Amino acid sequence: MRWLVSPLLWLALLVMLLLLGLMSLSWNAVALLIYPLLSREQGRRIGRAVIAAGYDRYWRIAAWTGMLRLHAEALDTLRDEPGLIVVANHPSLLDAVMLVARLPRSACVMKAKLLRNPLLGPGARLARYISNDTPRGLVRQAVDDLRLGGQLVLFPEGTRTIRRPINPFRPGLTLIAKLARAPIQTVFIDTESPYLGKGWPLWRLPPLPIVFSVRIGRRFEARADHIALLAEIERYFAAGVGPCSA
Repeated sequence: MRWLVSPLLWLALLVMLLLLGLMSLSWNAVALLIYPLLSREQGRRIGRAVIAAGYDRYWRIAAWTGMLRLHAEALDTLRDEPGLIVVANHPSLLDAVMLVARLPRSACVMKAKLLRNPLLGPGARLARYISNDTPRGLVRQAVDDLRLGGQLVLFPEGTRTIRRPINPFRPGLTLIAKLARAPIQTVFIDTESPYLGKGWPLWRLPPLPIVFSVRIGRRFEARADHIALLAEIERYFAAGVGPCSA
């Protein structure tokens, strides 16, 4: 019987990912039309709220199917706090979807190529997400957004975790905090599932259900010596991340 059940579960999991893609494409089509009609601030506020609501709806549907479960209620204490940098470890492709679903004020850093893509970029451009086109431009955009009361979601590993417990942190996080005078709130994403981690192929069915949990860590204040602060936060994450299957 297992030979029949496994393909059906695999197909159902792919349908869940397809649903996420279709939701994204639908909103991007709408965002492309309304972008020129809204002021920068209106677009920023509406764009972020719609993305957060869409991701939240996705997780509710996923929980209903029993295949994907997210325990991220701890983030609700942060949702209305302006000028906050939220940093997390990066075990999965779904990490940004988890955090943004609970943080409607937040912006993410995106590849400049994706922001310019006519199919994938309009929603992010409307929400005034941060482009990684140049390091200096990234820092400037992030600082400006934080000063306007936004939140910034960052994954300082730069890519999904390859080396346990974490990849070496990339610079920029603590410099942004210093220039914006913004606190850094650490968040841990815990999972025992390797699904959508680095090197995990889409066609390989993981153990189900896939469960993610989000917990709040320590808060760091910005410092003049931002390089030393980055090293301290990296050590804190290395000691605090939960288990993840390889």
